[in-house]
Amino acid sequence: MRVAVADDEEAVRSYLSSILTGAGHSCTTFRTAREVMNALQRDTFDLAIIDWIMPGTDGLEIVQWARATLSPCPPIIMLTGRSDNEDIARALNSGADDYIVKPSAANVILARIDAVLRRSAPQPEPQARTEEFGPYRFDRMTNSVLLGEEEIALTSREFALALLFFRSPNRAFSRAYILETLWHSVPDLPTRTLDMHISRIRSKLRLGPENGYRLQTIFGHGYRLELFDEDGR
Repeated sequence: MRVAVADDEEAVRSYLSSILTGAGHSCTTFRTAREVMNALQRDTFDLAIIDWIMPGTDGLEIVQWARATLSPCPPIIMLTGRSDNEDIARALNSGADDYIVKPSAANVILARIDAVLRRSAPQPEPQARTEEFGPYRFDRMTNSVLLGEEEIALTSREFALALLFFRSPNRAFSRAYILETLWHSVPDLPTRTLDMHISRIRSKLRLGPENGYRLQTIFGHGYRLELFDEDGR
């Protein structure tokens, strides 16, 4: 999972980054409200952890801005030294998904993060071999997609990339998010690799009005799988 952490204290940022990366998450840290707001607008994150007290715009304002501006908005955990019940209620009522009081033990922080991620993005049952989206049936055992009566063979990377989009239609994914999620940010990965994979799944799966989906390029950001309505728009 890609996590954005915003806190003006370097020690807190380092502590959370160490905990998150140690648990297998990708963590990007920000010192100011403006930095994290800009990042949330241009990039894709699975979770944001926002400190309440920061210079300028405070954490509650960031939460309210994110809920009103971002579509979709990632789940947000408020991070603060305030432990009063009224403060906790205020944060949750402002749109935060959970609340972590500083300092908290690493296992408590990870448990709260995992709980928020489970609630916000439930995963398909692990035993399910196939998943269906409109006319497409994905078979995880064979890395193939059934479109009507035709079986379309995909490479494992193409299959994972296509499934990422189909599980979240109309969600914009940044290039950085896709590369970190599927390629784990390989340093020497050619920049055209992702573009070639996108082109292949567009062609192989015949993504277009006739099948109800379109894989749209978002200039300067990434890609989004869009649903067509019944009239093909």
